[in-house]
Amino acid sequence: METDLIFWGIFNLFVLLMLALDLGVFHRKSHEVGVKEAIIWTIVWFFLAMVFNVILFFWRGQQQAMEFFTGYLVEKALSVDNIFVFIMIFSYFKVPTQYQHKVLFWGIIGALILRVIFIFAGVALIEKFHFTIYVFGALLIYTGYKMFSHNNTTIDPEKNPVIRFFKRFMPVTPALEGDKFFVKIDGKRFATPLFLVLILIETSDLIFAVDSIPAILAITQDQFIVYTSNVFAILGLRSLYFALAGIVHRFWLLSYGLAIVLIFVGMKMLLIDVYKIPIELSLIFIALIIAASVFLSLKIRQKEPKV
Repeated sequence: METDLIFWGIFNLFVLLMLALDLGVFHRKSHEVGVKEAIIWTIVWFFLAMVFNVILFFWRGQQQAMEFFTGYLVEKALSVDNIFVFIMIFSYFKVPTQYQHKVLFWGIIGALILRVIFIFAGVALIEKFHFTIYVFGALLIYTGYKMFSHNNTTIDPEKNPVIRFFKRFMPVTPALEGDKFFVKIDGKRFATPLFLVLILIETSDLIFAVDSIPAILAITQDQFIVYTSNVFAILGLRSLYFALAGIVHRFWLLSYGLAIVLIFVGMKMLLIDVYKIPIELSLIFIALIIAASVFLSLKIRQKEPKV
């Protein structure tokens, strides 16, 4: 279904307004985001997403509204994996909590731009070369398979090719300089480790986008639905990070649930020309798997690794 440019404009204006309020009003100065504040903002972003979902229901019908909600649910669940990576990055660089919001804010700006490129490129590829939907499906199944052993993930910035390339052209200060990304020392411009953190946040999101965009394209190829569900999931990612950072390790079975979801949507893409799984069944299956993995994570204690 085609969406008029005016609606794209209105939605993007809303996003820009919310980002301006976020950085310019509510988080004008770097401060430590408490759990209570984070939970309130998480609820606010979820409420706004659901309001938009209701608007979609009356504007474009039940099918489009369900596609948005299913896509939002998948992207939101996959974003929890981003949180694991964010925690490792911030811990490695010993970034104080009061500076983390600024890094995530600019990281999410970059993520929005990257997602737009991925979404339009992915939809264009599927429309022009139908066989790419099978490539995306196979990629999701492979990613789901790999996620069953993703707990061994580690962060080593020195092996990151983007950071190694950046350091060849820009010197980096040995320590943080407050919440600054760049500083001048003796007339020479230096990047700070905080900017390296931002680079790692961006590159990690780029890697996650390779999984998440095909996952939502398995649900719908409507660019407006794919884009808006992605945007709402990403906008609520920072508050979700601060709300869950201290307890996210307890959801140790979630990665296995997400792996099952990715394999499911991958199979859905591979079967699309044989049998199109109804969006209602997809939504129920995905919601049940995510809910079950969270519930079982809290009920079953993770075994301590043998030394």
